[in-house]
Amino acid sequence: MNRPWDFNARLEEWAQAQDGEEAKNLAVFAELAVEGGIAYRRERLAGHFTASSWLVSGDGRRTLLTHHRKLGRWLQLGGHADGDEDLSRVALKEAEEESGLTGLSVEPQIYDLDRHWIPEHKGVPGHWHYDVRFVVYAGDSEEFAVSDESLDLAWRDIAALAADADADESLRRMARHWLERTLS
Repeated sequence: MNRPWDFNARLEEWAQAQDGEEAKNLAVFAELAVEGGIAYRRERLAGHFTASSWLVSGDGRRTLLTHHRKLGRWLQLGGHADGDEDLSRVALKEAEEESGLTGLSVEPQIYDLDRHWIPEHKGVPGHWHYDVRFVVYAGDSEEFAVSDESLDLAWRDIAALAADADADESLRRMARHWLERTLS
């Protein structure tokens, strides 16, 4: 399949920019990518690719988070690939659908990788999400609309999120990386 971007090349590019601790995810993501199309479908019950957005405000100081309906936690916007192997496109689509925002843009480079367990829900057995995350930028309007997938949405200060011991660890990691990136 001719894809707009080469996933394996993006994984290698991402790994070269990481320290040893975070680069350890590369092997499990590359291993899943070898499976091809099925790895991008939720029907692969052992685990599958998902895509998320680190959705940042125009001033770069806030990120839009969802109070996830199924998981009951504050997380980044994202969802299943449903067969689409262009995960940057999936991240952008999910950000638009879950926020109601228009005029969003996505960086094609991988921003973060996170493999996390999803518990059983409504007959779907527990499984792994291999979440590939991208930076998505808000457009002119930052007025969001809460979708059915969320209990709520909120813009959160990135510096405060990085320091919030109660926040999801992967959110704190993305916040720290964003601060390092914008301060350098």
